[in-house]
Amino acid sequence: MAPTSGFEEMWRDLAPVGRSASSGGYFRQPWTTAESELRSWFAEECVARGLAVETDGIGNQVAWWVPAAAAGRRGVLTGSHLDSVLDGGAYDGPLGVASALAAVDTLRARGFEPDRPIGVGVFVEEEGSRFGRACLGSRLVTGATTWDEARELRDRDGVFLADAVAGAGLDPEAGLLSLDRVDTFVELHVEQGRDLVDRDVAVGLASEIWPHGRWRFDFAGQANHAGTTRMEDRHDPMLTYAMTALAANKQARLAGQRATFGRLSVEPNGTNAVPSLVTAWLDARASSDEALATLVEAVERQAHDRAERDGTRLDVTAESVSGSVAFDPDLATRLASLGGWPVIPTQAGHDAGILSDAGIPTAMVFVRNPTGVSHSPDEHAETVDCLAGVEALADVLAELARRRDPA
Repeated sequence: MAPTSGFEEMWRDLAPVGRSASSGGYFRQPWTTAESELRSWFAEECVARGLAVETDGIGNQVAWWVPAAAAGRRGVLTGSHLDSVLDGGAYDGPLGVASALAAVDTLRARGFEPDRPIGVGVFVEEEGSRFGRACLGSRLVTGATTWDEARELRDRDGVFLADAVAGAGLDPEAGLLSLDRVDTFVELHVEQGRDLVDRDVAVGLASEIWPHGRWRFDFAGQANHAGTTRMEDRHDPMLTYAMTALAANKQARLAGQRATFGRLSVEPNGTNAVPSLVTAWLDARASSDEALATLVEAVERQAHDRAERDGTRLDVTAESVSGSVAFDPDLATRLASLGGWPVIPTQAGHDAGILSDAGIPTAMVFVRNPTGVSHSPDEHAETVDCLAGVEALADVLAELARRRDPA
């Protein structure tokens, strides 16, 4: 079987998988039918290129191009993820995977023979959309999260992670991917913002990832009748939540940071009942670890003050927090010089940040997003820019896969 002839053909194959007929958005949650179909697609594309695919016990995948001259050497890994947020866009994740495969095709078409192995990888549950832990696949591989901890995570339907993995035909006892042979990691990603648009360039490299995290706010009150309970007699957690959401917005705006309550659960969730419990998840991001801590502390303080006035109770739990990531500046400068690309920060989390924290030299290539919209069906990148991203990634891989020492 010959490989597909290029990026555009691969993209057409990916387009229908997990797409909602009503919204046009994508539901590619991990360990579901759509995600399993994508893993099969990836394996088929790798095999068609003569790349042996390894799938670990939770669904992480990697395939290596190892010419004779590169045998026994540590190599360059590229790739991204295939899962999506709920009702997400097409490009966040899959663009990096398809571009990695297309970059391998491009290097071969150029007649390039790497002196180091080049791998293409896929990490599972990057978005954390099902089990609430962002970059879970790469966290497990690097040891940032243990399987004993992760297996007890539950999704919105109460399904344990361990059961979801087993239900997808995978066995964590088979082990996880080893990163021992990875010398450098490069992730291509659609830009989630408008920096490249404002600069009028198609491609950029990453300088850093802002620190970010997810906090669960449990507002507890007293359930009661919506009609017979006087307003002054209520202990309504929805009011406490509503004022907290407004406070988070104000604190983030004042500090030039980011704070979003994007997910909400209400009990008993009745139209004619005062709620007994409101659970809301805060996504907060800031330009430094100190600024993030200050932002979250301010939101918590105002939430507790409001709860005291409302006669409600509040518990706050940090579910997933990632510190700031500064990518190797020398590596970024060296790679950016290949195409005169700008080096820019990102406020979004990525597997690249997890691997960087694990001590692996890491870089990111961004492809222009004409509207800046992401995590939405409106997420987009022009084909011409995607193809420019493939060429840029091929240039980066060629630079990194050339032998620079006798080892």
